[in-house]
Amino acid sequence: MKRQHLILLPVLALIVVAVSVVFWRAYSEPPIQLQGQIEARQYMVSSKVPGRLAEVLVRRGDVVEADELLFRIHSPELEARLTQIEALDTISRSLAQAVEGGTREEKIAAARSEFEKAQTAEALARTTHDRIRSLADQGVVARQRLDEAYTFWQIALKTRATAAEILKLAETGPREEARTASRAGEAATTSLRDEVAELLDDTMAYAHHGGVVSNVLLSPGELVPQGLPVVMLTDLNDAWALFNVREDFLSRVPEGTEFDLHIPALDKQVRFRVSHVAVLGDFATWRATVPGRGFDMRTFEVEMHPLEAVPGLRAGMSVLLNLQP
Repeated sequence: MKRQHLILLPVLALIVVAVSVVFWRAYSEPPIQLQGQIEARQYMVSSKVPGRLAEVLVRRGDVVEADELLFRIHSPELEARLTQIEALDTISRSLAQAVEGGTREEKIAAARSEFEKAQTAEALARTTHDRIRSLADQGVVARQRLDEAYTFWQIALKTRATAAEILKLAETGPREEARTASRAGEAATTSLRDEVAELLDDTMAYAHHGGVVSNVLLSPGELVPQGLPVVMLTDLNDAWALFNVREDFLSRVPEGTEFDLHIPALDKQVRFRVSHVAVLGDFATWRATVPGRGFDMRTFEVEMHPLEAVPGLRAGMSVLLNLQP
């Protein structure tokens, strides 16, 4: 009898434990599972120059480094405009050099020769006038001849003064206003040339960040509008998990909290930290679902970043978060 009691006690204990576990599981609140998605930083590579896509040097899945050439745009209009501006720039530079260089030596020499001729003519006219005036005082020539000689002398005097001013102008060179205008014209054409050259450089599109080519939106030969992305890059080193969390669960995922998330595609647990919480779009009207008994629940975006790099992580993978009740 005693031996039977010893055998029944462990059996009864096991039955009690089993029944307790069944009741605990039946009446306890199960864990709350939230499903999110892996997001990654994307970069759109475009050009500010419209034209025709000449060539694409990458394909989907290629890994590119920063400053690597991705595609090239052909723009004959810009090339023709650059040729025109270069011609205008050559003209403006030549004019500026001519103005800055002053008057040519040949013109100065010609002006000096005219001045010397005017001096000689003036001296001759003065001498002639003096002689005729002496003869007129003696009554040898008429007063008309004296008046004519005086007129020729005054004309020669004015001619010499005019030649002197022309020589001075030739030796001084262009005025400061002309120099300023020539320099401004040269600066304007240089600026236009540099602008078009910069636009032509932008027809060669380079990756401004390293990553994986996730998509190529256009094919060679197609027209590329200004600013339209041609290549999309994804930086898999800058990936995070994104959850849409109802606000009554929001207190369980505060910023800075760490969780072990399950990634089914990799079949592994990865440690993440909550880095950002932001509310989604607002409702048009706030009104309780059942007046006096409840209220509308808002949804928040919760971002979690992995504590360490996760090999094989890709954008679009599902990620699971279990919240204990």
